[in-house]
Amino acid sequence: MFGFSRYNYDRFRREMLENNVHDRFGHAPEPGDAAPEFELRSLDGDLVKLSSFKGSRNVVITFGSATCPQTAASIGGLRSLVREFPASEVQFLFLYVREAHPGAYLPPHHRLEDKARAAMLLRDEEQITWPILIDELGGDVHRLYGALPNASFLVDKSGRIAYRSLASHAASLGAALEELLENQQERGQHHTLVHGGEDTVTPSLKTFLNAYRAIERGGYDAVVNFRGELGIPGRALLRGGRLARPVAEHPVIAASTAVGVLAAVGLGIWAGYELRKRRIANRPYQAYRKLEKRRAKDDDYDFFGV
Repeated sequence: MFGFSRYNYDRFRREMLENNVHDRFGHAPEPGDAAPEFELRSLDGDLVKLSSFKGSRNVVITFGSATCPQTAASIGGLRSLVREFPASEVQFLFLYVREAHPGAYLPPHHRLEDKARAAMLLRDEEQITWPILIDELGGDVHRLYGALPNASFLVDKSGRIAYRSLASHAASLGAALEELLENQQERGQHHTLVHGGEDTVTPSLKTFLNAYRAIERGGYDAVVNFRGELGIPGRALLRGGRLARPVAEHPVIAASTAVGVLAAVGLGIWAGYELRKRRIANRPYQAYRKLEKRRAKDDDYDFFGV
């Protein structure tokens, strides 16, 4: 559908985002279809063939890139799923595709070495421990699966798609994996559609929190391009994402800081309340006189109908 030059575009354009919103899964394979075959080299140099897992393991295939906000938003959830599900039952694969927001630092890929360099950057910054496969320069495998920026496909042991997630939503993907493993273990079914077959949810808050740090990887010109294409909403998104960056990168520290601030405020309010109580206890008549004056003033207002 797309030629090489169009697949690896030089800059992000507004209509790309609009097309993703309207097309949803577009021409991607549907639940129940046979998963398109591929054979790609990993960053570690291994040759990985999808059909080699048939009959033995389920496979989660995730597409993404270093400059994709949705990838940055979903990667933490995927890390949790990799730790949660046994490697003997589920094989996770990350397929590195074109840059969503290319720039001077991470430009459009013209050589496989360029793509591998970007994939290594993503692996190191996001602590990806499962295999990262390098797609062809023209996005051959990516286009077979719909060329979506950050979709995940769950391929069961029969080699067919049991579930697909538009934005690699970890919560729904985890529920689909649990249902699939239960069906396989209790009913002996290698293939079954699970969790409704698909998830079209795009977590907007997580994307917002991670947008700036993902686009910034492309380079400052990628940030400027994004702001120019989306105008005021783009500037607001990047500014908010930049301010929220510490929360996205260090959620535990940010949460601890927030708890500490709330505790300090609460302690201050309690201390003020206790101090006021002691002052009243030490000077009860003065407090009583103040209360009587306030009541008299309120009575004057009532008399004039105010």
